[in-house]
Amino acid sequence: MNAAPAGPGPDFDPGSAYRCSPQVALRPEPFGALVYHFGTRKLSFLKTPQLVEVVKGLEHHPDVHSAVAAADVEESQRPAYLRALAGLAASGTIEPNPAP
Repeated sequence: MNAAPAGPGPDFDPGSAYRCSPQVALRPEPFGALVYHFGTRKLSFLKTPQLVEVVKGLEHHPDVHSAVAAADVEESQRPAYLRALAGLAASGTIEPNPAP
């Protein structure tokens, strides 16, 4: 049996406001950014400058879809970005924004 492609996680709602966690530091790099979470002490990567732009812009938009659109992510790439953002939410890199 083939599994269906994974969509955004059940706890991630791209129709809601998110922000980069205050416990996270982003260090810009030519490929995107290094991400360090001070709470978990985990180092990870954002693999494109455009994804960095989306993550940094989240707090300025009423929902994830608006942040993705504002970063000029091509329509065909948006499902991949939503999956990446769902992963970032699951790891605590981004979190719901209590005051959008």
